[in-house]
Amino acid sequence: MTVIHDLVQWFLYGFPAYIFLITVVVFFHELGHFSVARWCGVKVETFSIGFGPEIFGWFDRKGTRWKISWIPFGGYVRFFGDENAASLPDRDKAAHMTAEERRVAFPHKSLAQRAAIVAAGPVANFILAIAIFWGALLAFGYTKVEPLVGSVRANSVAQSVGIKKGDIIRSINGQRIDDFLAIREVVSLSAGKDLVIEVQRGDRVFKVHGTPRLMKVEDKIAGTQNIVGLGVISDDHAKLTTVKYGPIDAMGVSLGRVWLIVHGTLTTVWQMVAGQVDMSQLRGPVGMAGLAQKVAAISFWSLVQLAAVISVSIGLVNLFPIPMLDGGHLLYYACEAVLGRPLGERAQDVGYRLGLAAVLGLVLLVTWNDLVRLNLF
Repeated sequence: MTVIHDLVQWFLYGFPAYIFLITVVVFFHELGHFSVARWCGVKVETFSIGFGPEIFGWFDRKGTRWKISWIPFGGYVRFFGDENAASLPDRDKAAHMTAEERRVAFPHKSLAQRAAIVAAGPVANFILAIAIFWGALLAFGYTKVEPLVGSVRANSVAQSVGIKKGDIIRSINGQRIDDFLAIREVVSLSAGKDLVIEVQRGDRVFKVHGTPRLMKVEDKIAGTQNIVGLGVISDDHAKLTTVKYGPIDAMGVSLGRVWLIVHGTLTTVWQMVAGQVDMSQLRGPVGMAGLAQKVAAISFWSLVQLAAVISVSIGLVNLFPIPMLDGGHLLYYACEAVLGRPLGERAQDVGYRLGLAAVLGLVLLVTWNDLVRLNLF
């Protein structure tokens, strides 16, 4: 009955929240491609949110078909001269175009223009995230939680080095800690590294050494997670301090948050490759819907800020040099710039097949993780 209840809740609340997230993030990503393409004089044939059959759509005055499709796992912009939604060039069509068609065809644009169009999607994701963070800081400020230890997990690193309830974490490896959330941000990126932790206990300040390790924790929002941590839990009675920001300071903090997400994502990917972090933490659409459901229950603005975090992650992942992704196209363009000509058709086709296999493999992995998280396996 618990599984059935969870599925009902997912369809009623999680799925709509997920649709909101993916629509906002994908729309701005594709809008980046679309805007720069139009600026470069490329004819845009389709702007789709989602894949598969069309639910509804319309044509704008320049002939672009804007549409919403049934499969809400992303979206695409198709340019004149593309073979499919992945922006693979239609070589036969490109070879027989008229002069007028060449003028508006994506494959016949300059290398710099094609690279700018492809890069514009991830860039738009970063801009969206910065704008959301900036707006949130101006509207609400930021509430810091005193880094006061409320409890220590049994058999954790914190317990082994003598950290106790009532202690205050003042710094980690020389980095000042004035917000409890900063502890997780610093520690989660330090798997296998010895940390110098400065602790205040009453009037006494001392230092301890500890090496964060993988541990299973229950999170009210994210559920069960395997994370790299010390094992300290915040005190419910910790002092809260709201910091207000002006426009310039808020922009600096927003840029810092985006960089922190980028750095954290890259570090986590490396830790997964090195076997330091479990790949079971990766989420697919079902897992994201469950997370969105819990965040939306807090407030709509919390859901919007989650969209900012996801936007950064999607923008960054799309820059990975994997054919089928934006980064794969940029890799091909970099090769073209070095060689003075495009890569051969066979090399490109092999790359796209490998990229497709990698993307499908990732989809299968995150789907499996979602099903396991729902206790269906």
